[in-house]
Amino acid sequence: MCLVYDVVYGYPIAYLTLSESAQGFFVMMDSPPKISLVKIKNLRRSKMKRRGLILLLSLMIIFLLGNVGFAEEVDSAQLNAVKFGFWTLLPPIVAIVLAFITKNVILSLFLGVFSGTFLLNLSGSNVFMALFNGFLAIVDKILDSLADKWDAGIILQCLVIGGLIALVSKMGGAKAIAESLAKKAKSPKSAQIFTWILGIIVFFDDYANSLIVGPIMRPVTDKMKVSREKLSFIIDATAAPIAGIALISTWIGYEISLIKEGYISIGQNVNAYGVFVSTIPYRFYNILILIFIVCTAVFLREFGPMLKAERRARYEGKVVSERGSVVVSEENKELEPKEGIKLSVWNAIIPIGVLILGSLFGFYYNGYNSIMGGEDMALIELLKSHPISFAAIRETFGASDASVVLFQGALFASIVAIIMGISQKIFTLSEAIDTWIKGMNSLVITGVILLLAWSLSGVIKELGTAKFLVSVLSDTIPKFLLPSIIFILAAVISFATGTSYGTMGILMPLTIPLAHAISPEASYVIMSAGAVLTGATFGDHCSPISDTTILSSMGAGCDHIDHVNTQIIYSASVGLIAVLFGYIPAGLGVPIYIVLPIAIAAIVGTVYFVGKPVEENEIESNSTKDVMNL
Repeated sequence: MCLVYDVVYGYPIAYLTLSESAQGFFVMMDSPPKISLVKIKNLRRSKMKRRGLILLLSLMIIFLLGNVGFAEEVDSAQLNAVKFGFWTLLPPIVAIVLAFITKNVILSLFLGVFSGTFLLNLSGSNVFMALFNGFLAIVDKILDSLADKWDAGIILQCLVIGGLIALVSKMGGAKAIAESLAKKAKSPKSAQIFTWILGIIVFFDDYANSLIVGPIMRPVTDKMKVSREKLSFIIDATAAPIAGIALISTWIGYEISLIKEGYISIGQNVNAYGVFVSTIPYRFYNILILIFIVCTAVFLREFGPMLKAERRARYEGKVVSERGSVVVSEENKELEPKEGIKLSVWNAIIPIGVLILGSLFGFYYNGYNSIMGGEDMALIELLKSHPISFAAIRETFGASDASVVLFQGALFASIVAIIMGISQKIFTLSEAIDTWIKGMNSLVITGVILLLAWSLSGVIKELGTAKFLVSVLSDTIPKFLLPSIIFILAAVISFATGTSYGTMGILMPLTIPLAHAISPEASYVIMSAGAVLTGATFGDHCSPISDTTILSSMGAGCDHIDHVNTQIIYSASVGLIAVLFGYIPAGLGVPIYIVLPIAIAAIVGTVYFVGKPVEENEIESNSTKDVMNL
C-alpha cells in the first residue's frame, strides 16, 4: 500500500493497494484519510524541505564527483612525483644525455619515452611486464600526440611549408632573393644582420619564424661562409624570444590568461594586458639574447663551439660539419630551377608574402570566430564596436589557433605558388604537385622528431617531473632572490620538459601568490611574473628536445646536435648575465632604467672581451706557416 500525493501541494489524495486474484495482480484505489488544513500545510513544508534536501545532496554529490574526477586528473601527477621522486627525472635525463652521446636525436627521444612508460607501468617487482607494457605504451603516447589537434596542425604546417619552399625554389624565387640579398649582404657581418632583421619581421609566431627565415637566408649565409650552426642559432634566438615579448603574437593570449588567473588567485582584478606590457622590461633573457646576436655579428667575435664552427666555415669553406654534411649537404637537385628560367624575386616575395599576410589575417579571423562563439560578453562587445582596434587585434590573435592558421596560410600560399609557376610555364600542374610533395618529404624527419618530443613531454607530465622539481627547489626564499630563483626554476623545468608553455602554466599560478605574499609591491610581483615567462623561454631555447630548437635546426639545414652543442653555451652565458646583472640587482630594488643598460653593457663586454675574432686566428696561422716555409 502506498499514498499518492498531490504534485503541487504535497498532501495525499489516494491510497493505492496491490492485490492478487486468479486473473493476476491489480491495483485498488481507496480514498485517503481526512487531513486538516494545518496538517496539509505541515505536509507541504516537510515536502518542500525534503525536495530542497534532495536537491542539495544531489548538487553536493555532483560537485564531489566532479572534484574527484578532477583531483584524479590533477593529483595523479602529484602522486607519481611523490611515488617516484628523483626517478621522475629519468626520461628527460635519458633523452638529453643520449642525444649528446649518440648524436642521434630520434633514438634518444625514443629511449627517453620508453624509460618513462617503463616507470609508469612498473608494478611491484614485475620488471618484465613493465618492459613489455612500457613498449606498448610508446605507441599509445605517439598516437595521443598525433591525435591532438594542435600537434597535428603543427606537423601539417611543417610539411606544407616544406612543400611551399620547394615550389619557391623550383620557380627560382629562393635563388633570386638570395642573389638579391647577396648583393647587399656582401660580408658575413651583413648576412647575419639581415637574418636577424628578417627574424624580427616574422615576429608573430615562433614556428613560422623557424620555418620561413632558414630556407630564405640559407643560400645567402652559405655564400658568405657563415656556418649553418650560426644561422640556426640566429633563427632560434629570434623565434620564441621575439614572439614572447611582441605586443601582438600567437603567444600573447596564453601569457595574458596565465597572468590574469594568477592575479585572481590573490583577489585582484587587473588589466592583464597592461601587466604583460609591464613585464617586458623585466624579460631580460628575451631582450639580451636579441642584442647578443647583433654584437656577435657586428664584432665578428665568437667563443666556445661556435668559434670553431665559424672558423671552419670561413676558412675551410665547410658551412656544415662532417656529421651534419651527411644530413644536409645533399641538396635535392630536383628542386633546383630549370635552366634558362628568368629569375625573379617576386616568385619568392609573393608566395611568402601570401603566407605571412594570410597568416596575420587568419589569426584575426580564427580568433574572431573563437571569441564570438564564446561567452565573454565584454570581448564580444569590443569586437562589435571596435573590430579593428589594437585591443581587438590583440585579443583575436591571442584567441586564435596558430597551428590551424599557419597550416591554412601555407596551403593557400602553395596554391598561389602553383598558379604562378604554371602561368609562367615553369612547370606543369603534375610537376608542381610532384615538387610540392618532394618538399614535404624533406620535412618528414621533423614530424617524427616532433611526435617523439611531444610523447616525451606527455610522459614527463604524467610522471609529475615538473611537480617534483617545484617541490624540491621552491623552499623558503629571500625576497631579493625570488625572481632569480623563479627564473632558474623555470629554465630547469623548461629545459627538462622541452616546453615553455607547460612551464609557464605550472609556475605562474604559484609565482604570483608567492611573490605577493613576500612583497605586495606591484613592481615586485610583475618582475616575478616576467621571470617565469622569460625563464621558460630560456630553458626551451637551450633544450635539445624543444620543438622550436628542432624546427630551427631543420629550417637552417643544420644537424640538430651541432645546433644544440653550439647554441647552449651562448644561451647559458646570456642566461647567467640575465641573473647576475638583471634579476639580482632588480630584486635588490635597483630601478629598471639602470639595470637594463648595465645588463646590455655586460652583453656587449662579454662578446667583445670573451669572444675571439673569427678571422684573426687564420691570419696568424697563415703567417706562421709562411715563416716556417721560409
